[in-house]
Formats: sequence, structure tokens, C-alpha cells
Amino acid sequence: MNILALDTATSILSLALGTDRGIWSFEADAGPRHSEILMEILDMMMKTAGLKPGDLEGVVCMQGPGSFTGLRIGFSAAKGLACSLGIPLASAPTLDCIARPFSSWPGLVLPLMDAKKNRYFTALYRGGRRLSGYMDAETVLISEMTFQALSAVPAAERRVLLTGPEADLAKRALDTSAASGNGGSPPLQTDIFVLDPEFRRGWARNLLDIAKNVDIFNNNNIIDTQSGPEYLRKSDAELLFQSG
Repeated sequence: MNILALDTATSILSLALGTDRGIWSFEADAGPRHSEILMEILDMMMKTAGLKPGDLEGVVCMQGPGSFTGLRIGFSAAKGLACSLGIPLASAPTLDCIARPFSSWPGLVLPLMDAKKNRYFTALYRGGRRLSGYMDAETVLISEMTFQALSAVPAAERRVLLTGPEADLAKRALDTSAASGNGGSPPLQTDIFVLDPEFRRGWARNLLDIAKNVDIFNNNNIIDTQSGPEYLRKSDAELLFQSG
């Protein structure tokens, strides 16, 4: 099955094209330029893979959370392709995609995305299973949740892998919380948080892996072309409108 995966949830644009003959992928720290280069890169990938647009059989994009603008760009492109080509469209939660490659990590996995205002989009995982809900939280709350979950982990495995595009920023605050104790708990080792050395990258290949291995295109997962991203938070414009 020829599947296209689009990751526009962060400043790092990534695309992955999976076919029976292999996988083609692209990644760029594109900042706000996703809309300018996405279709050009897609056209290049299709030609490199020897495919025509009509050869695509499915498209999958990030469901959110993530950048408001980035998610809208990804959904718009995915919907346009799905509608014009008559192919199924599906989406998968961004945090699940980021955590997926670390299912064999013995401790906890904490994907982190900058939600601005000193907050992060995150969720807690272990052994490929999500242990918490999707959160929009400050580091104090994140550390409280993490330390509580660590109490159920064997002592030899009490390490937390931090990954995702803003994991380095969050690590500083989490290390401070660990060193000083959190919520009245005793101080923990400051090396309890381990930074993924490739934390800042695109995740389209993980999205493609989910599409190929989780039967994401069954009828329960295919999304209505009128639906949109899941942001976890209202936009500043919405909050301003409500407060007015």
C-alpha cells in the first residue's frame, strides 16, 4: 500500500512515503515555512519513488497536539489529497508518534512539545503503553506526575527518557525539581532524566509505521474531511473572544 505521512505539528517539517519497494523520507527545520515547501517536497518525493499522485492509496497526518498553524497546514494538505484522489485519510496523536520508538526503554518515556507560556504538551508512557492522559501542563505538574509514576517502577529502572522537539528546555526545569524535591517528596537524583540525543527531529516515519502496522485505515479510524486537529488548548484568539 502506498501511504503518505505528513508531520507538520512542530517547526520541523517531515514527510514519509511508504511503498512496497521502500520508504522515502524528508525532514527540515523549516520554522514557519511549512506551507511554502510542503507540496514542492511531496512532488519531489513522488517523482523519486516513481509514483504518480494517483498511485497514492492513503494519507495520514498528525492529529495533535502541536502548533496551531502547523496542524492546520497538515490537515489541509492531507484533506486536499484525500478528496482529490478519493483515498482514505487518517490521523494519529502526535505524542503517541513521538513515544512509539521507545517502547523497549525500561523506564518511563516523556515526550515534550513546547506549548508556550512555560507549559508543555506531554503524556507519560512505559513499555509502549500510555499511562496518563494528554496534558497541557507546567513542569511542576509534569514532575509531580512523573515522580508518582516512578514509585511503581523497579529501582533499577527509575529513569525517564525525555524526547520531543523541546525536551532539552523541559529537562532543565525537571532536573531542578528533582534536585530540590517535589511536592514535599525527598530529592531525587538529578540524572534521573535522560535526554534523547536525537530529540529534535521530525516524526513522519513513526506516523508511517503506525499507519502500516496498526490498521489505521479501518473504518473506525478514517476521519471525516470536515474534522480537524485536536489542540488540547484554545487559541489566544478564542480566549480573547471569550474574555471579551
